[in-house]
Amino acid sequence: MGVRAVALAPVALIAGALVAGVAVPAAAGFRERAQDTTPMFGVRYRFETVDQEGFARESAASTARLRLGWVMPPAEGLSLGVQADYVASLGSEKYNSTVNGRTEYPVVADPVGFDLNQAFVRYRNSRVTVSAGRQRIAHAGQHFVGFKAWRQNEQSFDALRIEAAGDRASVDYAYVNRVNRIFGPGDGPQPDTWSGDSHLFRASLTPAAGHAFGAFAYLLDFENGNGPANSSATAGLDYAGTFGGWGLSASAGRQQDWGDAPISYSAPRYALEMRRNVGRAKLTLGWEALGSDDGVAAVQTPIGAEHIYRGWADKFAAVKPAAGLKDAYLSASAKVGEVTFAGTLHAYRSWHGGIDYGEEAGVSATFVHERLSVQGKLARYRAEAHATDTTKAWLTLTYAP
Repeated sequence: MGVRAVALAPVALIAGALVAGVAVPAAAGFRERAQDTTPMFGVRYRFETVDQEGFARESAASTARLRLGWVMPPAEGLSLGVQADYVASLGSEKYNSTVNGRTEYPVVADPVGFDLNQAFVRYRNSRVTVSAGRQRIAHAGQHFVGFKAWRQNEQSFDALRIEAAGDRASVDYAYVNRVNRIFGPGDGPQPDTWSGDSHLFRASLTPAAGHAFGAFAYLLDFENGNGPANSSATAGLDYAGTFGGWGLSASAGRQQDWGDAPISYSAPRYALEMRRNVGRAKLTLGWEALGSDDGVAAVQTPIGAEHIYRGWADKFAAVKPAAGLKDAYLSASAKVGEVTFAGTLHAYRSWHGGIDYGEEAGVSATFVHERLSVQGKLARYRAEAHATDTTKAWLTLTYAP
């Protein structure tokens, strides 16, 4: 239980020079906006159960997250933000948090303790935004870069980020020297941070309304713990648009080893998704392939928001099988009053070798009223040749700022 040190020496030097150059014009209006900023307060309670084959005991995790912060709203000029979380376990810890040593239970990756989630300085004008410090970063649906908001302890980045936007084009670059992972505070079997020199780049172009093209490159070079095994270079293109009531997203790219990665490999990644609104319902049909280099190693997404895409049971959230992964999925959602119902189906296969990994089904119901939300959620993974049969259930109550 301790605050992670914010290791931002190289970022701070660059940011200091940038901020110094804009400090005088940015000071105008800063005091007024700071005085108008309301402190942030939020609470999220969750009861999570995991029934997993191979464990004699079922996990039952009752946890609560208290979030406090002071984050100035986006506006031109200089702004600051600080946000801290405290995660507590209510009652006995009948689950493996990854750091509490309760390995007789399945994993519920919500370690208890205090964490500094954000601490940044930001300057913005009509075209450019510069952010330095501990911050959230999310790119294009968080497939490769996200903040993993599903877990009680979010992922954040110690980084210098520069965003430039024109009428139809934008560029987003971040230098990251530390990833603050969901497993903190405190190292366990999984390190709570990855340190190193990583670069996140994305450019987008909107040539016409309803059509957007993007290009991305992510150079991840981690030095500590299992970081080198998660180092990689990924580059690709993507598209999002609408056609006659259909929404379409497509992406293609390639990943290879980078930095001190222990295995040499190169593998493709493809994704295609179609969406359509039918009355009150929204239907989504998609396919994603994380390729493999002849079964030696597969495409990995170590800082992406896994829970959103590859099944709520999180059976592919950590290391992807060396034979790669093909995920065909169908989901539907509909809002009835203040309650949104959703369901999803996944069929998992390997990229290399024709292996049937398993299938998953999930359902959820979410009630939202102003700042309060209540969600019930259930996921069932049926294993064939990957992992083990697993059923997970959640009840989450959130009061958000």
